[in-house]
Amino acid sequence: MTINTLAEEGLRREQMACFRKMEKVIVAMQDPDMGMKMRNQRLLITVIPHAMTGQDIITWLIQKYHIYEEEALHLGEMLVRYGYIYPLKEPRCLVLRPDESPYRFQTPYFWTSTRWPASELDYAIYLAKKNIRKQGELMEYEKERYSLLHKRINHTWDFVVMQAREQLRASKQRRKADRIVLECQEQAYWLINRPPPGVQNMLDWGLERPDNLSARIPLNSDYYKSEIETSRRALGRNRVKSSVCLEGFVKYSEQYQNHDPIMQGCLPSNPWISDDIAYWTMNSEMAPVPTRLRVERWSFSFMELLTDAMGRREFMTYLEKEFSAENLHFWQACEEIKHGESSKIVEKVEDVYKNFLAPGAARWVNIDSKTMDKTLEGIKRPHRFVLDDAQMHIYFLMKKDSYPRYLKSDLYKNMLAKAVVPQETKKSVFPFMRRQRHSSPSPAQASAQAAEEDGRAGTNSAVGSQL
Repeated sequence: MTINTLAEEGLRREQMACFRKMEKVIVAMQDPDMGMKMRNQRLLITVIPHAMTGQDIITWLIQKYHIYEEEALHLGEMLVRYGYIYPLKEPRCLVLRPDESPYRFQTPYFWTSTRWPASELDYAIYLAKKNIRKQGELMEYEKERYSLLHKRINHTWDFVVMQAREQLRASKQRRKADRIVLECQEQAYWLINRPPPGVQNMLDWGLERPDNLSARIPLNSDYYKSEIETSRRALGRNRVKSSVCLEGFVKYSEQYQNHDPIMQGCLPSNPWISDDIAYWTMNSEMAPVPTRLRVERWSFSFMELLTDAMGRREFMTYLEKEFSAENLHFWQACEEIKHGESSKIVEKVEDVYKNFLAPGAARWVNIDSKTMDKTLEGIKRPHRFVLDDAQMHIYFLMKKDSYPRYLKSDLYKNMLAKAVVPQETKKSVFPFMRRQRHSSPSPAQASAQAAEEDGRAGTNSAVGSQL
């Protein structure tokens, strides 16, 4: 919730978006069960009902929000300065004192978020009422504003005086405690909306934001042209139907279902619930013989092959037979630059240029002229991602050419045939479940069962002798 206030220039401004949060704190403080305990406070000889002390406010904030005393004092100070809590002892000073000074909650009618307009007519009635009640004993700045308003709205001044007298007449019919409370409420409101000279206006704090979009962005021909261009680009953007996305998700799930150790279990056994570490040994980075599931994953995507250390080694062996191993060496060198130490970036970039990009290099890679020119220009100011374009070019070259031929080669087929399929060492419906344990019988039950068995054996022997 933001607040609109009227600036001196007459422009409306949206400021201070924190009022709603403060109001939630005030509502929590007034909760009948978990809120503050209100009690009568004596102001001279007058008893003010439903009041609390400054120390009570700080104590409640500390217990409610588990904050330190300094933070609670700052939060309570904000609630007082913004008029949600007003003092009774010194109503002209909106300050929270951590002592026995009495305070009360401001009525929601005077909350700033209600956007009750603080018009000049209402302020003139307030000053006129105060002038009549105190017989001209206004503050100096109030006297100046009173005279200024008298000149500015002279045509309605009779109405101002009449309203002030009627409100004073109605207040005399109330109890003295109620009159003091109403006077303090109204004074706290006008101290917020018409602060004294030299006092920071709390409503002017925060970012100055225009009230609407038209004040921020001029609605001219350039604005509408940009909107049209943005809409045209949005219409031309490729979009994928939800059905296609769901089909891809189902296909991915079916493809990786057998490779999920949670869904299918770990073979040969689950190392998290057993002492067998065969699962870690078979799936180490450079295992003597890989598992069949591991080799099958290499055919899912080119990135699955590159992220596996054994897969990169086997793919390197194939590329050496094809006389194109420099492509994978270049890709690995770019990865080392991208994820390596910052202090060695310049040195590694120079090595990559000498070994792969320079004319007559020992492992020269085939890159198109446009990408080569952009890469050579970037090498003059080396950084981590200076070789991204060249690396991406080589990556797609291996993915479209070398990778499909590797999956069809005898090298991959022989590796797939030699791969082991670990056998499950523990038969159960759910491999991650423990074997059910049975409690041992008590000694009394064991002796009773032994006596029964002895009796049965004696009976059987007697029957056999008779026969």
